[in-house]
Amino acid sequence: MTARPITPKDAARLVEQGAVLVDIREPEECALVIAGARSAPLSKGARGVEAEPGRPVIFHCRSGARTRMNAGTLAGAVASDDIYLLEGGIDGWRAAGLPVQSGR
Repeated sequence: MTARPITPKDAARLVEQGAVLVDIREPEECALVIAGARSAPLSKGARGVEAEPGRPVIFHCRSGARTRMNAGTLAGAVASDDIYLLEGGIDGWRAAGLPVQSGR
């Protein structure tokens, strides 16, 4: 599978429709999080994220750089045909005016 970029606004719409949002940052990096995002640190291969077939999966980090650099690994970590990388990461999410909350 290939991971495709997605804007924060489009990602928020997909999440509202049931997409799985996955935070690949390490737990100590998570001062701010997006509500409902599942934690799957990249250091652990971003494994352990389960999504039903047909359910989109959206990966994010802080700025989007780490997800772009590891797109192949992330795409291979889940069984989904719809895999996305959040453009701008959590910083882009915040810049789009979307809500964040204090970390885990």
